[in-house]
Amino acid sequence: MKTTSFWSDDYPRPSDLAVVDEIPSEIDVAIIGGGYTGLSAARTLAENGTSVIVLERETIGWGASSRNAGITGSSLKAGMPTIFKRYGKEYGLKFWESSLDMLELIKDLDNEEGVDFDWHQSGDLGLAFKASHFDSMVTRAKWSKDNLGGDVEIVPPSKMRTKIGSDAYHGGIIDKHGIGLHPAKLVFGLAEVAARKGALLCEEAGVFKIEKKAQGFILHTIKGVLKAKEIVVATNGYTDRLVQKLNPKTFPVGSYSIVTEPLSKELQDEISPENHVFFDSKWFLNYFRLTPDGRMLWGGRNDLSTTLDLEKSANTLRAQMVRAFPQLADVPVTHTWTGQLGLTFDLMPNIGVEDGIHYAFGYGGHGLHTALYLGREIAWLLTGKIKSSPYMEIPHQTYFFYRDKPWFLPFAVSFYRFRDWIS
Repeated sequence: MKTTSFWSDDYPRPSDLAVVDEIPSEIDVAIIGGGYTGLSAARTLAENGTSVIVLERETIGWGASSRNAGITGSSLKAGMPTIFKRYGKEYGLKFWESSLDMLELIKDLDNEEGVDFDWHQSGDLGLAFKASHFDSMVTRAKWSKDNLGGDVEIVPPSKMRTKIGSDAYHGGIIDKHGIGLHPAKLVFGLAEVAARKGALLCEEAGVFKIEKKAQGFILHTIKGVLKAKEIVVATNGYTDRLVQKLNPKTFPVGSYSIVTEPLSKELQDEISPENHVFFDSKWFLNYFRLTPDGRMLWGGRNDLSTTLDLEKSANTLRAQMVRAFPQLADVPVTHTWTGQLGLTFDLMPNIGVEDGIHYAFGYGGHGLHTALYLGREIAWLLTGKIKSSPYMEIPHQTYFFYRDKPWFLPFAVSFYRFRDWIS
């Protein structure tokens, strides 16, 4: 069992990826972070004739952009009913429309740029982990239809076996927007597009100091000193104290995954007859899907820590998987890995400017589509195509007790485990 991401094993970083070894002395925009957010911003900036460099501390796509499950869909982490209640209908509809635009942006990378990342839009199936959860799902589905014109299919318990090869769930809801894809192919394809349009990509170029000057910034990196007119911080779950005012806005949470060896075609068809992607209704949810080569990927956030032992994590995840799918009891697990997502206190993505530095992060596990979109939003703000974004017009919650390390996570774990128990 390997303790590396399956996706990067299946599709390693291309050896001919157009990266630069030396950084220029000056640039229009320096982007810190070589994942979906940074590369999406770089692509859009380069298209508009802006000189831009992506500075990645590790290698391009090293973080959650190549470690996620390759599952995405509509909506945002906070959930649309909460968003409407919190920000009002006008902003609620703006956020809803943006979430649909995010999915179109993914498709455009295939249709317009020719990036092949094994995507399919077969819908996602949200699963009621307990019988009581199904009633709540039906209520939310009605809300969605009344407020968003939502086109969802309610699957009663009696019909579940037509949608999933498991007896562990108590009904569900299918949202046609759900997409499955290969995250490593997406991030490396996006990097190739950005480079082709003129963006510079520099790996192992961690930034350790930023100086603000009258006409821009001086960045001190592992590979030298760079002067930039603008800076974008695009580090999401790997955000550190480089920019002191940004750290309190988001905190890292670990997400863990396993994959099995490839399943027989008969077993694949039994488990996922309509090739949906799946997630359950727990606070400490599990998500799962079949990979393009027919493996079962099973993931979850059963502990918010970023430092769990990967073999112990694999044992926990495998036990969960087998409880849902006893037919997988004898199927070996080939990979176990983790990645860090960025969470915010209000469960909304953060985008804005602090001390003249632009930033976008805090996707709460919905980063696959949100990061691409907010990277583009940042680029449009810098080029003047837009003057503002609804994501920067709302207040973003912070707390006085968090400035450096998220010491409160063990308490949050106990709280949400209790909520799962009583729900």
